Amino acid sequence: MRAAWASKMRKNGPLALAFHTIVILFVLAPLVIVVLVAFTPEETLTLPTRGLSLRWFRAILDYPDFISAFFNSVKLAFASATLSLVIALPAGLAIGRARFPGRGFLNALLLSPLVIPGLVLGIAMLRFFAMIGATGSFAWLVLAHMVIITPFVMRLVLASVSGMDRSIEHAAASLGASAWTTFRRVTLPMILPGITGGWLLAFINSFDELTMSVFVTSPQTVTLPVRMYMYATESIDPMMASVSALVIFITAGAMLILDRVYGLNRILIGQH
Repeated sequence: MRAAWASKMRKNGPLALAFHTIVILFVLAPLVIVVLVAFTPEETLTLPTRGLSLRWFRAILDYPDFISAFFNSVKLAFASATLSLVIALPAGLAIGRARFPGRGFLNALLLSPLVIPGLVLGIAMLRFFAMIGATGSFAWLVLAHMVIITPFVMRLVLASVSGMDRSIEHAAASLGASAWTTFRRVTLPMILPGITGGWLLAFINSFDELTMSVFVTSPQTVTLPVRMYMYATESIDPMMASVSALVIFITAGAMLILDRVYGLNRILIGQH
């Protein structure tokens, strides 16, 4: 009896496969429903529908605020993720490879935004920007996003650095390679999956950030999540579903291309 149960519960056993299937369906069900609703020809959020229509996708072209908000989100996510990497990479190398006074404090400081609610950060940022007269600036919005996404880059970079075999670096140095050459030709390629994965994770979180962005955006810097939230408070038509479906398609396409070009598994788990 025990042997039969263990056989069913093993990694690829029927019970394990059934459990994984249920979990995947549970996760994907909301996305599938949103996509189906986006193709409705009805005036309201309706499922099932009488047929399929691109009506609400065409309607996005008549609402340019969504398009401008999308490009604002892309620029914001790219800038904040890149600048976060500039901070997290040297910090991760220092914390993961050196012992110095304040090492634990620096690590806790860079990871602390993970434990602070977005609502609290949003109010604090709003108050701070109002005090220094920086409200409505895109540069300060980038800074606010850097605060909340740097921990994601930091964690993956630190994991890659901590799991790296330093004997390869020592071998390169013993063969006459300079410190810069060793970093460029040996260290950087070894931690590149963590760097790429951290940047990608930071980009996604910045693009999707709503709670804090509601407090620090201005009419000129409204992001797509904020615009969608504002639209949802005014209307209940399926345009929201069509915008969400487009974001899902773009994200899925980007992940597929990334997997084909580089290998998503290497990006997410790094090389050890």
